[in-house]
Amino acid sequence: MMQRYEPGQRDANVPIPPTAVVAMGGHAFIKPGERGTYEDHLNNAAEISQALMVLIERGYRIVITHGNGPQIGDQMTRNETSSGDIPRLPLDVLVAQTQGSLGYYLQRALLQELHAKNIARFVTTMVTQVMVSPDDPAFENPTKPVGPFMEREAAEKKRDTDGWQITKDLNRGWRRVVPSPKPVKIVQAAMIREAVRSGNIVVAAGGGGIPVAINPDSGLFQGIEAVIDKDLTSGQLASDVDADLLVILTAVDGVYLNYGEDDATMLGAVTMADCRRHIDAGHFPPGSMGPKVEAIYGFLRRGGQRGLITNAESLRDALDGQAGTHFIGRI
Repeated sequence: MMQRYEPGQRDANVPIPPTAVVAMGGHAFIKPGERGTYEDHLNNAAEISQALMVLIERGYRIVITHGNGPQIGDQMTRNETSSGDIPRLPLDVLVAQTQGSLGYYLQRALLQELHAKNIARFVTTMVTQVMVSPDDPAFENPTKPVGPFMEREAAEKKRDTDGWQITKDLNRGWRRVVPSPKPVKIVQAAMIREAVRSGNIVVAAGGGGIPVAINPDSGLFQGIEAVIDKDLTSGQLASDVDADLLVILTAVDGVYLNYGEDDATMLGAVTMADCRRHIDAGHFPPGSMGPKVEAIYGFLRRGGQRGLITNAESLRDALDGQAGTHFIGRI
């Protein structure tokens, strides 16, 4: 018989189910060597959903966040190569589009897994805006590469005609760079919290959220040409929904000190004091593991109980303490 999860109806004698926020990158939908086709996204979403079912089976209410780097790159390429008759869309709208499309892939895949296991739960995607501060120092120093690689001449033309800031990227060409401000407030946080408390699986804050700020003249939200770090947003969202667990899925099985060196050591259990010490020592690069560890540290500092960094293949064992790097919310 199908298990039913009835929103709003709970026996007072039954413990409240724990909540987990699970964060993954946009590359989770595209494996190395793949082109990122519709079929690639569907197949990889199915694998992701299979891995996440362990949390459902163990009674967690879950919120899923995801990156969108490759997908935003494709959207920007479409922007630049489309006919001049088709209006170009700003970056905040492109983030919204990828939130919808990637959420749709996950909804389909998760619903299929739930149906196969006779678990009746709803899956919803929430287009999520995230406020940033116009005074964030990131706006003075854009560092986040976005979009396709270009020849220098083409990049300089975009700089001169469209006001882009550009940089050379890893000897592969030139790219646009945009600010990466820190998240200040998740606009739909209360809605996400209520949806997950009602038993729904919620996909939210894709790509770090749609960056918005308050227009000082109108007092209304306006979109911002920026990219918010997805891990920092996930950590803030985990706090906002009162999550018990923040899981960050990445390409490696755990967090390493001296990663890539002969003396690389994977961390097992890490206290907040250990975490802060390793951050201050510079073990976690800003463009790689740094934001992930910072996100979990911030979540624990705001009252979270447990953080976990591992890969999807190790998630089941990691939940049992047999794999991954565990962060605990005490000194």
